[in-house]
Amino acid sequence: MRDTWPLLKTTDFPPLTRRSLEILQVNLGYLCNQSCLHCHVAAGPTRKELMQRENIEHIVEVLQRPSVHTLDLTGGAPEMNPMFRELVTRAGELDVSVIDRCNLTILLEPGYEGTADFLAENQVQIVASLPCYMEENVDGQRGKGVYGKSMRALATLNELGYGQPGSGLTLTLVYNPTGPYLPPPQERLEQDYKDFLAERFGIRFNQLFTITNMPIARFGSTLLSKGEFEDYMNLLKDSFSTANLKGLMCLNQLSIDWQGYVYDCDFNQMLNMNIRHPQKRHKLHISEVLDTDLDNIPVSIADHCYGCTAGQGSSCGGALG
Repeated sequence: MRDTWPLLKTTDFPPLTRRSLEILQVNLGYLCNQSCLHCHVAAGPTRKELMQRENIEHIVEVLQRPSVHTLDLTGGAPEMNPMFRELVTRAGELDVSVIDRCNLTILLEPGYEGTADFLAENQVQIVASLPCYMEENVDGQRGKGVYGKSMRALATLNELGYGQPGSGLTLTLVYNPTGPYLPPPQERLEQDYKDFLAERFGIRFNQLFTITNMPIARFGSTLLSKGEFEDYMNLLKDSFSTANLKGLMCLNQLSIDWQGYVYDCDFNQMLNMNIRHPQKRHKLHISEVLDTDLDNIPVSIADHCYGCTAGQGSSCGGALG
């Protein structure tokens, strides 16, 4: 896989400064039952990296910080980490909201059949990847048969109350472009998703997030191999919007990798752009976060940051504008 980092590290992206920590996004490992083209962590069924108990304990310690209100679990398929359920339960006991970045098909895998019930019982917010509402596009990006399995998983979640009015169980779908272009306006696309899925399958959900593909990992390598990298970067830069800077996720969120190292966002994580200890200058570890003042330190930036500020903006919470 060709690396885009040499083409990204020199940048004129405007400087950013961190604010108070509110969201802890934790990558529980790269093990996944799928291998998606757009996956910026290059997850898959053969990956062995999984967060271990020592770092889970440090995560729980940081969740006790008064300013932290949300635990955002990602992977890979975060549900495949053997400690997933324990971490969700302990976060709930601390009155911390939990988000599960779910690929949907994991809910149907042998050994994971009870996962949907567990998520509902613990009031976990589900943010589920569905890069298009059309079967051909989904299977082309994520593998043959993924669309059909995703529809079955969504129906199961609806039966449990997810996406239903008054249930308190939030179901969010995530759109990623299937090529080197920006997502369409989020509100319009959300209505298209809702109309199509309701009419065809009777499926309901709360909201849609549109997320721009980053020119890194598998997607970046594909751009390079097709000779499209420069054009895509020009698109991101030409679509830069200053208004999106104030809503960037790197300002109030920390991203933790499976080994416990700390980053401004999960895209920086995949580029090994660690947060350095402000005084000691080594790679900051989750075990040091409670004893380290990270407010007002610079965010690590490179050219891929233009992906979050292009057009309507992009973050793990969808469009910014």
